[in-house]
Amino acid sequence: MKKIAILGSTGSIGTQTLEIVRTNKDIEVTALAAGRNIDLLEQQIREFTPKLAAVWSEELAAELKTRVRDLQVEILSGMDGLLAVAAEKESEILVTAIVGMIGILPTIEAIRAGKDIALANKETLVTAGHIIMPLAEQYHVSILPVDSEHSAIFQSLQGGQEKALHKILLTASGGPFRGKKREELENIRVEDALKHPNWAMGRKITIDSSTMVNKGLEVIEAKWLFGVTVDQIQVVVQPQSIIHSMVEYEDGAVIAQLGTPDMKLPIQYALYYPERRYLPGDRLDFGTLAQITFEKPDMETFYGLKLAIEAGRTGGSLPTVFNAANEKAVALFLDRKIRYLQIPEIIQACMENHRNIEDPDVEEILKTEQETYEFIKNRW
Repeated sequence: MKKIAILGSTGSIGTQTLEIVRTNKDIEVTALAAGRNIDLLEQQIREFTPKLAAVWSEELAAELKTRVRDLQVEILSGMDGLLAVAAEKESEILVTAIVGMIGILPTIEAIRAGKDIALANKETLVTAGHIIMPLAEQYHVSILPVDSEHSAIFQSLQGGQEKALHKILLTASGGPFRGKKREELENIRVEDALKHPNWAMGRKITIDSSTMVNKGLEVIEAKWLFGVTVDQIQVVVQPQSIIHSMVEYEDGAVIAQLGTPDMKLPIQYALYYPERRYLPGDRLDFGTLAQITFEKPDMETFYGLKLAIEAGRTGGSLPTVFNAANEKAVALFLDRKIRYLQIPEIIQACMENHRNIEDPDVEEILKTEQETYEFIKNRW
């Protein structure tokens, strides 16, 4: 019986992880953590009977505790709750499916507790990859990517030829505004940006996909996951989302992972690695697949991607500024307080304002995040 804990159990990745648990009868959920959706969390507790559950708000935790008082489950709150879920003694794998830099400390806690990490929280590596990857090596734990693109790269490297890796070809759908120019994006509404052509995702990541900032975050994440430089990563627009990413080796051979746009595949692969299991769902039909096309990304219109590459190449605390500025700008856009095109404008202004710290520790990373938020608050 494989035992797992999940941070972000009520979100898109968390709920799909629990779908896999339902389908496979040999996974036990030992701990769950969610943000504010205690209605769904209560349902999950009753179905999967974890020993521990956590929500961010102390008040909501008290309410949830009352609701599930008939069950043998401990209810915690805040960062202490996340850390307890991350290090829950019986779990073997922690699925980090929460959004944002809030995932850094629980991921560190889980690694120190000897847990493998099924990583869906890209911000952890974007901002603290220089801390997380050496720590995982020190504690002999695996970082197993859950993002479809990083899972595709991971799968394409399974021949054991990592030393012969020449380049990573990171694919992107191009989002809902592929092919548009900046002037065409002037009056984009929240509803427009939330209509992704291929993937069903949470609100924040869907906006990130539309600006191509998400692909920039994935570039930085791939740098740390696979031990390459930013200049060894090439973003390729593949609108059909059939090729999830590719690896080019030194001899020119390119290995790709193909499949339908279904996040359950990379989630299940991470949970059972190196085993492959049957996964219900659609399959690629090459008899009816008309074409697979490729384009170069438009980094002038979607210059958030260019800013991410700059941040990843510079390193230090600059990726934290990039990430934090984007998080706050997207929140402001979703609240209809700024225009769509102000998202990359805010990111650029924050990066230009920042004095880079070459090798920040966790305290400096979190301080940089707060300073970035404060800078935005004072200007927008």
